[in-house]
Amino acid sequence: MAAPVGDQRFRRGYIGGEFVELEGQERIPVLEASTGEVLAEVTEASPSDVDRAVRAAQGALPDWAAVPADERAAALRSWRQVMEERAEEFATSISREVGTPIRHSRSIQVGNPLGILAHTADALTSMTLSEHLGNCLVVREPVGVVGAITPWNYPLQQVVAKVAPALAAGCAVVLKASEVAPLTAFILAETAGASGLPAGVLNVLIGRGEVTGEALVTHPLVDKLSFTGSTRAGRRIAELAGSLVRPVTLELGGKSASVVLDDADLATAAKFAVYNAFLNSGQTCTALTRLVVPRARIREAEEVAAATAAKLVPGDPLDEATRLGPLASQVQLERVRGYIRLGLEEGARLVCGGAEPPAGRERGYFVQPTIFSEVDPGMTIAQEEIFGPVLCIIGHDGDDHALEIANGTPYGLAAAVWSADQQRALAVARRLRAGTVEVNGGAFSTEAPFGGVRQSGYGREFGRYGIEEFLAPKSLQL
Repeated sequence: MAAPVGDQRFRRGYIGGEFVELEGQERIPVLEASTGEVLAEVTEASPSDVDRAVRAAQGALPDWAAVPADERAAALRSWRQVMEERAEEFATSISREVGTPIRHSRSIQVGNPLGILAHTADALTSMTLSEHLGNCLVVREPVGVVGAITPWNYPLQQVVAKVAPALAAGCAVVLKASEVAPLTAFILAETAGASGLPAGVLNVLIGRGEVTGEALVTHPLVDKLSFTGSTRAGRRIAELAGSLVRPVTLELGGKSASVVLDDADLATAAKFAVYNAFLNSGQTCTALTRLVVPRARIREAEEVAAATAAKLVPGDPLDEATRLGPLASQVQLERVRGYIRLGLEEGARLVCGGAEPPAGRERGYFVQPTIFSEVDPGMTIAQEEIFGPVLCIIGHDGDDHALEIANGTPYGLAAAVWSADQQRALAVARRLRAGTVEVNGGAFSTEAPFGGVRQSGYGREFGRYGIEEFLAPKSLQL
């Protein structure tokens, strides 16, 4: 996808079913992850632009809420079809903005959102939106106007994970997409209009959290908020929403552990951990960045992990052979390199990688795939979300100790467990404090509920669980 700096498509907002000029004057450059060069410029939406978008959503809400559920499901399926026709354009945009290798952009960054749309439509048609309880008719109604704020690391999936269930529930949405990777949101808006979604049910703006985001969060006509991003930003949104007594769904950070029990196939588990932790260059909230293995087998885990990481050579994300791309921004690069240096200062043993740029990749936001071992569970690199291709290997002395380590961070988004005994693995999985647990490499599902506990947030996305976040039950006393 060519995106000249002067392309006017990206300097507007999508409000009331059309692209419009914005009152905001701030221009934000969008940089290509592999080169650091300016890819495009977007206009930051001002509070007055947010007000226009919210009022457009409020105006569209009554008619959309009155559309029968099966027709709303049909609209989502039509939208999915139009999106699928532009799948390659989406994938290329994401690879350039975020740095995701093109093969992963196609299969995950675009494939997952298409799956979410299909699963959301199917879930809606199977849900019961009214029931009789004694002398009452209980109906489930859309909560109203939804403000959705999404991150840059999965710029299509995280949008669809909020917008699709909100629309399915009969709500109207104002989306604030990330200024780091915003171009995908413009393509999405184009597909929404082309698919026939009614004007105003989806409105798209770009801007920073402290400007556009806060204007959306505090707007008096917004009825519900859904946010995915850092725990720090989530705290701020929860604080603002709480002062307004406004419901909010938060999907925040993670520091997920992959627990390997003493009877597990360690080689398989270690390979899986590396591929999972380094997916999207580690810029994944569910990344299994702590590999918790029997202490006596740490050296074996190191050897397998290092050999696996050696296959992930950083390269051009648009090259079909690339399996590890750059980070998304200079800010991310500095953050990840800082954590790698901190790991060395804290006394962790560097197995491979390091803070220096990969050979031949000094241009762009590339970082070496890095593995630390002999990591103490209390070290900063084992407690804080790094959001880069950095894996920590930690030794455990039995199931209870492994669980203590896995549950020993403030987060609780995802986890994994490996054992030759499926029932033993399930028993440990039930004791892991996380919203999603992969058992012996179980595949990620966009039908099952997704979300976290503790500082990883609250509320759920995907399938009927996602739709329920945007429905409010009402009792009609008969």
